[in-house]
Amino acid sequence: MKLENEDALDNFIICHKCYTLNEEHPIKDGSSARCSECGNVLYQYDSRLITNALALSIAGLIFFILANVFPLVQMDILGSEQFITIPKTIFSLLDSGFYLVGLLCAFLVFIFPLMIFVINIILFTLLTIKRGEKLTKELLILLSHVTPWSMADIFFISILVAIVKLVAFGQIHIGISFWALMAFVVIDVYITKSIRLSEIWMLRKKILLEGERQ
Repeated sequence: MKLENEDALDNFIICHKCYTLNEEHPIKDGSSARCSECGNVLYQYDSRLITNALALSIAGLIFFILANVFPLVQMDILGSEQFITIPKTIFSLLDSGFYLVGLLCAFLVFIFPLMIFVINIILFTLLTIKRGEKLTKELLILLSHVTPWSMADIFFISILVAIVKLVAFGQIHIGISFWALMAFVVIDVYITKSIRLSEIWMLRKKILLEGERQ
């Protein structure tokens, strides 16, 4: 079925909880709009979201670089010292013949998390300077596809489980990279879970599209 005016759909938003179609209305800064049926928060408007998200994305990228440069954990088992880094873990899997696991680990733990923060930095920078109408749209679409595949938080939890099990076999020394990875995971979870893509789409529309009309 073809709609007579497909652009009119831009003024409606679907509730992710009860799937009720709600009409979008302008709201004040710092307020939120709720579903007319279930009361679920549909969208929020915070003028500081762009600058805060940009700062967090830059900080997250710095922590991500530190997490990959320095050792995560150094183990001393029976007089043999070994250290673990994220790149070393990936290359060890590939060298051992676990090519599929190594590639999955490379994408889910390294490439996709890195892509998310680089995309965020470019996206929020463009929104800050009010440029790149077409590019910001493409970046948001790419971000929606990549975000579900970032599993740095699961990787961090697996490291914690491994450390607990290895403590009984020798001395475990936590490296600076471990704390950097923990900080990165906290920022990553906050950005991917707390900042909704729909809110960024609305801010993009308000900043770029409505700004040009004025």
